[in-house]
Amino acid sequence: MDYGERSLIIHEQLRGKIAVSSKLPIESQDDLSIAYTPGVARPCEVIAEDPSKARDLTLKRNTVAVVSDGSSVLGLGNIGPLAAIPVMEGKAVLFKQYANIDAWPICVDTQDADEIIETVRRIAPVFGGINLEDISAPRCFEVEDRLQDLGIPVFHDDQHGTAIVLLAAMLNAAKVVGKKPEDLRIVINGAGAAGTAIAKLLRCIDQDPEVCTPVSDVVICDSKGAIHSGREDLNPQKKALLRFTNRENHAGNLKEVLEGADVFVGVSKGNLIDRHDVARMAKDSIILAMANPTPEIMPDEAKAGGAAVVGTGRSDFPNQVNNVLAFPGIFRGALDAQARQITPEMKIAAAHALAGTVEELCAEKILPSPLNPTVAPLVARAVAAACK
Repeated sequence: MDYGERSLIIHEQLRGKIAVSSKLPIESQDDLSIAYTPGVARPCEVIAEDPSKARDLTLKRNTVAVVSDGSSVLGLGNIGPLAAIPVMEGKAVLFKQYANIDAWPICVDTQDADEIIETVRRIAPVFGGINLEDISAPRCFEVEDRLQDLGIPVFHDDQHGTAIVLLAAMLNAAKVVGKKPEDLRIVINGAGAAGTAIAKLLRCIDQDPEVCTPVSDVVICDSKGAIHSGREDLNPQKKALLRFTNRENHAGNLKEVLEGADVFVGVSKGNLIDRHDVARMAKDSIILAMANPTPEIMPDEAKAGGAAVVGTGRSDFPNQVNNVLAFPGIFRGALDAQARQITPEMKIAAAHALAGTVEELCAEKILPSPLNPTVAPLVARAVAAACK
């Protein structure tokens, strides 16, 4: 039986994966009077007098909303809010397991940016952070940007979590092959949320130059090939990418622009390149093919073409590039530091901390296991320290 069928059985047995439990047992009239009326009026009064006390007296300090409109779910596409619930529940489980954060799925029945933003603003008082999840591009950019004034961290994990783990993987892969990050030419296939965030992080957009060294160049490809200045079919989001990518204005399809590249990053769909494409890349190339369930190229095919280091999004191959390595620690650190936003410096700190967790670095181990319980605390400390 495959994982899908086993998961279906477990979901049916459990009726979901999370539940609410009480920290305060109610075993007597005295307990009831403390947990609810009349005693509960006093903490309400204190919060009314000083709203900052909500972090000390309620669940707000340690609670995250996992917000999705179901428009871009785990490679399944636009399946809507009801069908997205199992994924958001799963995200909540990972928050609890790895960072002891209480998270709750909020699947909204709208795919209008204004309505999503208004919904998040209205529910924000009870939460210490907002994890935006599986919202399609370009709507996801607007939603996240317009919520940065909320006073609590708002973080679109499909963008930044993916980018942070990718950066950690690339930093360690570069060490393995003896190349400097600033000398790398990188091709990204996929111009959506993840591809855009990866490019920004690799090129150090909005970053302090003292803590971030940009790679030499990034060329982003969509389904029509390289995004370059000569194309007349680019939407505003793709045109904006040209401010910091494709410095030499490479044109052509994916296979053509891969020639001579040091790194291929795939955030698109499976089976797009083969060993012959890898063979035309630079010596000791790095392949990070993250499409699920089928990578842009399978590891054995990439290695047959001469790739020195290969990573995918799958758990059954070495070097799994998995967001669970980032988001629990990022939110743990942000909540502990009472951050109002997750800044570019915090993202860079998370990536370097994650890269630094790998002992005995080698081609088959450029990232820690997603099951490693020490990762989230290390990332959390680095993120909290970088909070300004």
